[in-house]
Amino acid sequence: MTPSGTTSRPCDAVLCDLDNVIRFYDMARLAELERAAGLAEGSTASVAYAPDIDLPLLLGKITKEEWVDSIVSALSDQVPQARAVELASALADAPFRADDVVVAMLRRVRSRMPLVLVTNATSELERDLETMGLTDLADHVVGSAEVGVAKPDREIYEIAAELAGAPADRCLFVDDRPENVRAAVELGMTGVRYREPADLRKALGTVLAG
Repeated sequence: MTPSGTTSRPCDAVLCDLDNVIRFYDMARLAELERAAGLAEGSTASVAYAPDIDLPLLLGKITKEEWVDSIVSALSDQVPQARAVELASALADAPFRADDVVVAMLRRVRSRMPLVLVTNATSELERDLETMGLTDLADHVVGSAEVGVAKPDREIYEIAAELAGAPADRCLFVDDRPENVRAAVELGMTGVRYREPADLRKALGTVLAG
């Protein structure tokens, strides 16, 4: 072991995504509305998360209401206006929850090393974390709407690493999207593609056991 004591553990900081790792949305109501409208399940999300509609929201350039209007406009060639409003609103207001298993693991991580949330999120991020009781989960939260850059832009990773106080090659980055993981790896970070809690548990085995 070196004097810094870093070689006995896989990293000195964890940078973790929020959506589809910690936070999960219930899209059952939206799926029901899509079926009623004769649309394939996921059609609304495909429109809403297209870069030209979604990115302005994630960069803090438009409000959530303006984002909903953009979704409605894009859907209006597929369904009547009223139905488009219903679908867009159901997506925007979908209920969400935190995965208790992942939260418990990350709380243990934070007791041992810096934890930073790095998420492409709206300006409502702080309120959403409060709703889930997670305002104290991480040492720092880097939200794209707040910093004006979104994953996989390298700058958002650099901001997070600096806040964590660790060099990139000592950061473990966790995300469900492969392009975001690749961007972290290109910066020298250890990347973990998240699919289920076991992925996180395996990557952090020695940290969680410490």
